[in-house]
This record gives sequence, structure tokens and C-alpha cells, in this order.
Amino acid sequence: MSHRLGEIEVQILWNRLIAVVEEQAQTLIRTAFSTAAREAGDISAGVFDRRGRMIAQAVTGTPGHVNSMARSVGHFLDAYPLDTLVAGDVLITNDPWKGTGHLFDLTVVTPTFKNGHAVGLFACTTHVVDIGGIGQSPSGRQIYHEGLQIPMMPLARAGQMNEDLLRIVRANVREPVQVVGDIYGLAACNDIGAARLVEMMAEFGLDDLEELSETIISRSRQAMADAIGKLPRGTWTSSMTIDGLEAPVTLVGSLTIDADVVRVDYTGTSGISSFAINCPLCYTEAYTAFGVKCAIAPWIPNNAGTLDAVIVTAPDSCIVNAQHPAAVYARSIIGHMLPDIVFGCLDQAMPGTMPAEGTSSLWNLSLVAAHGLTGRADEVRTAFNVTTFHSGGAGARPQLDGLSATPFPSGVRNVPVEVTESITPVVVWRKELRTDSGGAGRQRGGLGQVMEVSNRDPSPMGIYHRFERVRFPARGRAGGREGAVGRLRLSSGTEFPDKGLHIVPAGDRVIIEMPGGGGYGDPRTRDPRRVARDVAYGLVSAEEAERTYGVAADGAPPKS
Repeated sequence: MSHRLGEIEVQILWNRLIAVVEEQAQTLIRTAFSTAAREAGDISAGVFDRRGRMIAQAVTGTPGHVNSMARSVGHFLDAYPLDTLVAGDVLITNDPWKGTGHLFDLTVVTPTFKNGHAVGLFACTTHVVDIGGIGQSPSGRQIYHEGLQIPMMPLARAGQMNEDLLRIVRANVREPVQVVGDIYGLAACNDIGAARLVEMMAEFGLDDLEELSETIISRSRQAMADAIGKLPRGTWTSSMTIDGLEAPVTLVGSLTIDADVVRVDYTGTSGISSFAINCPLCYTEAYTAFGVKCAIAPWIPNNAGTLDAVIVTAPDSCIVNAQHPAAVYARSIIGHMLPDIVFGCLDQAMPGTMPAEGTSSLWNLSLVAAHGLTGRADEVRTAFNVTTFHSGGAGARPQLDGLSATPFPSGVRNVPVEVTESITPVVVWRKELRTDSGGAGRQRGGLGQVMEVSNRDPSPMGIYHRFERVRFPARGRAGGREGAVGRLRLSSGTEFPDKGLHIVPAGDRVIIEMPGGGGYGDPRTRDPRRVARDVAYGLVSAEEAERTYGVAADGAPPKS
């Protein structure tokens, strides 16, 4: 370092770092093959210092990937110390406990060199369409059922790709072109990040990132401490029961606000499941920290300093701290509920500030047609395997209605219908908001949506599903009503359970009715003009307006 950084220079460098990691993320999106990355943005990207601390993350990405990836780089450095790596080395894993929670997520880490000296690292993650095993099903009983495991290893050495690894991947997945294409996209985006970082360092005369990293991380940590210091001290407990698989799952969280940290402990939560709905602690930490940060300090940059202010604990072998070799494919249905637990605690500490519960867990449609899964080879005209991202409604907020068909807390984007239809024989006949699904309240819960889907080929197709809020709805807050539960059925009348692989016969359609978010406040205090608007837009039926809100279809209170 040729000089100390001034205040203006720190801010300029921070802005450049954000530009660097966002270009890194966009490179992955533009080069990825799977719809999860290029359409839904189910990725993460970030830059790390020599100690493996995340300095900055891309705006594009999901909290589960970003926050767990932030911890995973330390595991890579334990296995491959930075001083043992050379330019052109690239590392990879999908270890659920050292990566981002399940085998379908590939994490790639690349060291960055300037003048022959390692100055930092770039890391990225994406969810691939297939990793072998039993597929995108929560039916696995052990991690060994769930697909190919890639321990931490080189993806490339000195610029030469590990072709042995790539051959193993191709031999184990149903969509080798998509998966290997995504692997190359992961490596490419780190390369772009590294190139832009070195350009930035040369422009500003930086020989290393040590001072900049320490400044950013320490300031973020202090900002979190200051925000926490303004909160009431104490411990509050919240619980929630969700559908689970073989039995309902109870999530219990106790949140403690100390002088400069927030502690969340999950003692009392249900034990490990026999199926693949278990959640490794790294993913539990990711969504718990996200919930805390959303509630108390969303304006502070997310990096190692921010994450260090949230301390998460859970008993061994409970469902939010599943140990190897537990099956963990559908860990998101548990992890995505954890911000609601955090909000339930903070609502007691800071009444009137937290949203109601939402659908939270995604209602993705994972559709497949393949020999042995959906029929014999002669019954499957076109084989395909695709995941299309969709969601129910979010919970109402104290001053605003809940967002409809919006994937909070994951933040992934919807996959356009046209994209799914262009790469498969799938037809989406209907995709619309679901009337009356949002929980009633002074602020109405976000609406779910209805989709109707079939196979254009005269062949059966399968739907892998791992849905929540089918039996236990999103609860309202402060007098708000609960949202509608979800439902999965065939147009011919058959009802499907909420989780598993089920077959849609040739010529039939599957209808997916997604849940709504909980309402906030007494429905009878909602502005009648807003109720009338909801009725006019088809968000609320005239019957529901009169029955629950006490408002006639014309916007006036009903006559007695």
C-alpha cells in the first residue's frame, strides 16, 4: 500500500467494489445454462479478503446463498491455504455443511493475484437443475440418496480444468449440458471479478486489500453495534408450526438483544426428520441473520462485519441443525420460515413494526419427464427436467399491504412462462392472482397465485413438490386474519399431498393454488375505498368484502 486511504477514497473504492461484484454476478447470469441462474437469479457472488472474510456481495442473489457462502470460504481456506494456491487455480464443492445447504448448490472459489501475490478471493454459487440421485424430491432418507457429492477439490489447476471431475459430473446428472455449462459460468464469473478487481487496484495504486477490507468490515460491524444498542434489551421467544412431511414441524426461536449482538437460539425446535426437509446450520444462520438485518438495519452493507453481529445456536440433530448424513435437499422449506420466527420475537420487543407471516417457502414447479420416473421409455416422447420459480403472497406490513406472488425472503425472480414453454413441451394455461387468498386486515396480506400446467406431448409428466402452508396457514398479526392455505390437484379431480413426486397423466392438467400472506390489523378498520378497489380488481370477492371487511361491493358499509 503506497498511501493511507482517505474518506472520499474509501467511499469511491466501496462503490467500485459493488460494481465489481455486480458484474461478477451478471456474468454468471449471462453465461449460465439453467433457468435457476439466468432467469431466477438463484445465485450469489462476492469478494473476500485473504482471511476469507466477505468484503462485499453482489446485489443480485439470494440471502441463503450469499450468507452461507460468506462462511464457506473459510472452509475452503482450511482445506487449501491461500499460500498453496497459484494463479489459475479454482476450487469447487457442493458439500451441504461447508457450502450452502444442499447438493444442488455448487460453490466455486477462485484466488485473485496481483503481481504474483494473492490479494483476495472471489466466490459464487448457483443452484443447478440436477445433481443425480432421486432428483428434486424430499423423499431421500440420507445424503447418499440425493445425488453426486463433490468434496472440496480443484475445479482447475493453473488454468487447466479438471476434466476427470467434469466427466464424473456428466455421468451422474440428467442434464449434463446444463450442469457443466453452469460450472463453466461459475468459473467465468469469478475470473471477471478478479480482472476488474486488479484493474481497480492498479487505478488507485493499491498493492493489497488489507486496509480497505478492514475499514469496510469494521465500520459495518460498528454500525450494527450502534443499531443494536438502540434496541430494548431482553429475550423474547416465538414459535410456529408448519406442515413438515411425516409430521408437523414446530420451530421455536428465542432472540436475545445484548449490548452489541443479537443471539438467536432454536432450543425447543422439532428433531431431525427422516426425510429431506432437514436444514444444516449454515443455512439456518443465513436466513436468521437475514431476518435480523431486515428488521433492525437493512441499510448497512452485508459483509463479514454485519454477519458477525448475529450469533445463531441450535441443538445438535434438531431440524435446523441437521448433522451428516441427514437428507437435506428441501432445506429451504425450513430455512425460509426462520425470518418469520425472528419477526415474531421482535414484534414483542418492538410492537407495531414487524410484518405478518407470509407464504415464505417457495412454490417452485419442478417438472420432469423421463424413463423410469414418469413412465417407460416408449411412453416419454420428450424427456425434460426443469425448475420454474414461483411464490405465494407475503405477509402484510404495519403500514402497507403484503406483496402478492412475491418470494420473500428468498428474493429469487419468477421464471417467465415463455421461457419454460420454449425449452420444454410444458404449457402454462393459466397464471393469475388467487382471489381472497390474502389474509384480511387493516393491511391485507399478499395474494397467492393460481397456475394450471400440462405437458404438450401426449405423455405423462411428473411434478416434484415440497410445498408448505398447505395445512398450517400464514398467521396474521395485530388482529389480522390468516392467509389461505395452498392446494395441489389435477383438473380431473385428484388431490395431491404437499410433498413428493406425483404423475400428471397425459392429457390432464395440474392446478397449483398458492397460499396467501397473513393480514395486519383489524379488517373492519380497513379503508372502505381500498376494499372497493380490491373488489374491482378481483383481489377480494364481493362476498368476502361484506362478510369480513363489512364493506358492500360499491365501497359503502352494508345496510343493516
